[in-house]
Amino acid sequence: MALPAQAQIIVIGGGIIGCSTAYHLARDHKSDVLLLEQGKITSGSTWHAAGLVGQLRSSASITKVLKYSVDLYKGLAAETGLDTGWKMTGCLRLATTPDRWTEFKRLATTAKSFGMEMELIGPDEVKRMWPLMDTSDLIGASWLPTDGQASPSDITQSLAKGARMHGARIEEGVTVTGFRMAGRRITHVETDQGLIACDKVVNCGGMWARQIGAMAGVAVPLHPVKHQYIVTEKIPGLALDAATLRDPDRRTYFKEEVGGLVMGGYEPNPQGWVTGNIPETWEFRLFDDDYDHFGQHLEQAIARVPALAEVGVKQMINGAESFTPDGNFILGPAHDCANMYVGAGFNAFGIASGGGAGWVLADWVMNGEAPLDLWAVDIRRFSDLHRDRDWVAMRTLEAYGKHYTVAFPHEEYTSGRPRIVSPLYDRLKAQGAVFGSKLGWERPNWFAPAGVEPKDVYSMGRQNWFDAVGGEHLHVRAHAGLFDQSSFAKYDLSGPKAAEALEAICANRVARDVGRLTYTQLLNSRGGIEADLTVARLAEDRFYIVTGTGFRTHDYGWIADHLPAEGVTFRDVTEDWGTLSLMGPKARDILAKVTTDDVSNTALPFGSAREIAIAGIPVRALRVTYVGELGWELHVPIAALGTVYDALIAADPQLRPVGYRALESLRLEKGYRAWSSDITPNDTPFEAGLGWAVKLKSGLPFLGRAALEALQGKPLTKRLVGFTVTAPDAVLVGRETILRDGVAVGYLTSGGYGYTVGKNIGYGYVRNADGVTDDWLRAGRYSLVIAGEETPAELALAPLFDPEGSRIRA
Repeated sequence: MALPAQAQIIVIGGGIIGCSTAYHLARDHKSDVLLLEQGKITSGSTWHAAGLVGQLRSSASITKVLKYSVDLYKGLAAETGLDTGWKMTGCLRLATTPDRWTEFKRLATTAKSFGMEMELIGPDEVKRMWPLMDTSDLIGASWLPTDGQASPSDITQSLAKGARMHGARIEEGVTVTGFRMAGRRITHVETDQGLIACDKVVNCGGMWARQIGAMAGVAVPLHPVKHQYIVTEKIPGLALDAATLRDPDRRTYFKEEVGGLVMGGYEPNPQGWVTGNIPETWEFRLFDDDYDHFGQHLEQAIARVPALAEVGVKQMINGAESFTPDGNFILGPAHDCANMYVGAGFNAFGIASGGGAGWVLADWVMNGEAPLDLWAVDIRRFSDLHRDRDWVAMRTLEAYGKHYTVAFPHEEYTSGRPRIVSPLYDRLKAQGAVFGSKLGWERPNWFAPAGVEPKDVYSMGRQNWFDAVGGEHLHVRAHAGLFDQSSFAKYDLSGPKAAEALEAICANRVARDVGRLTYTQLLNSRGGIEADLTVARLAEDRFYIVTGTGFRTHDYGWIADHLPAEGVTFRDVTEDWGTLSLMGPKARDILAKVTTDDVSNTALPFGSAREIAIAGIPVRALRVTYVGELGWELHVPIAALGTVYDALIAADPQLRPVGYRALESLRLEKGYRAWSSDITPNDTPFEAGLGWAVKLKSGLPFLGRAALEALQGKPLTKRLVGFTVTAPDAVLVGRETILRDGVAVGYLTSGGYGYTVGKNIGYGYVRNADGVTDDWLRAGRYSLVIAGEETPAELALAPLFDPEGSRIRA
């Protein structure tokens, strides 16, 4: 049958993600969907997936996506008549070290925060549930009864049938060869069987997704890795409903299959495949068995399940699977193409994620917005750095090797570094800086004092930088600190329609007088916070926009997607400007020593933006703070950053560089919100306590206004509030359960330590269907569940640190 001449939406790729997306587009949105598969359905990597279905992730939204997959798989066979092989066997995760046990206690707390019941059980109970296991080295295990397993090919065929039942068309044996473009839009998909016009393209090409994306100028940063597992003969005494098993300290996993075991693992020395293009003919193909490489898993698996030594191996599967540089999958709208969406790079979670990923991706495609906070998997978390396939391969192999390692708080990747450095890198390194990396940029996290090795030592408790960061924090409060924040993303918006365009997407008034700086959120149609940033009006027709390092691609794309076609020019100028944040009560005194310009409160009030000269260099001085102190962001032409830094340091012998970990503790004390944790697309400004930054009274239209107007006058059913914990050994990392009078009412979105107040600090949304008022909040008694332990907490409705009525405005 000939291909159609056009389709509303073309899905490329017939694996589980493509079929799930087509199914949901057809079922939920009645879309005109055409799915193109170059081989046969499932013939890429889906057919050889192991089929474990776990649900718990560190993000509530992604956990919801995985939970949706389970619910879908349970009922799909009844709808389509094709069995999915779904079995809710539950999953045991084994712990053999104290750090792993602490990790599991935190995981169990997270699970309960997200509405899932994960139990922690002892070795005897593990042995009762899995008699063939050697439990002699176990501290215990986590048990999640609603996890399970499924047949990847059966699920995918069932989804494909369901898609057809709802009107989707699926064509196998059709290879996409290119795209016809009009500017940044795809107008036609080119295939080996003809041309097809379309409105939108969904790239679910699996391992091929990166080369499909490249045809439209889109970077899809994934790398194929050889992943092996074996299928054994029947094992006497193995229950057919045996729980799936993850043994991360031995880097292995197990699931029952036809009376035998599927066993595989994640080795520290993974084998990547090609960094170039993958052959189009790689259909139902595997690599040769590699027992030399797999032997490390076999040895560990036999130690855990001794019966494995007595049975034969029916088959070894050595197939390629797509992995990403941070271990999270890739969804959402491509930055460089106006109508391509991507669903790929599932890091061996494709079967677990498939149902839910197809659901949210279909919704995203149809509505232009994610239905949930999907930042953890949003393709716009990447940047042009991720076009470098060699770098992506290096970082991806490191991420693969960490698949089963203990997830220590604040742990940094080490491969491919340093990649991007500010001109101050060598100066800061000489002063003991210990760097972290964000979107390729090297950024000082903390400074090691004399005699202390400048190196992170990870642990589940207080880490080795705790006291050093405390010193930096207190120095900023008492005197002043200098933060190198050159990695900030910076944009320039100009043109006769610039002010009008910004007002249409910003929740706050930003078209103020020239020289004014405004903090604002960008909202989605639901009133959720898609971004928060600062906007400085440099001229009647020119604005300077600053946002966080990691949000560079996302925020640029959100703004660009909502700008008019004419009358504005929008540019990313991140590399043009370095940024020094001078913060602390002595900041004005120091600044006055290096400039002849007036930096008084009258000349440079809070919320102002003005050009001043430092050491003969024109500098944009933005009067703003993220630490709760008097301060400026000094935006300096990047080539002159060292000159300005040296002038500031020379002006005051007590001025010292400060890192990002101190910045975090300072902002927690002041109650400033962090996007992607405290404020997300799931949260409105009213719920986040940021209603003061919304221009509803102005009468001006802006994206999200209608949603906020509908909420006005109604009681808030959730609110972001603060908590303090005085227990000295408590460590808050986020996702700890909030208890009010012993009842769970929410969980922390961020946590840390406040060195000025001498307490642990956490923020989180408290929920109550009847309304969250001040009186209701104050009437409760609070505690936090920290790594499984209920710990008393104090409610904090006001900032914990507000010096002298807020000297930041002095």
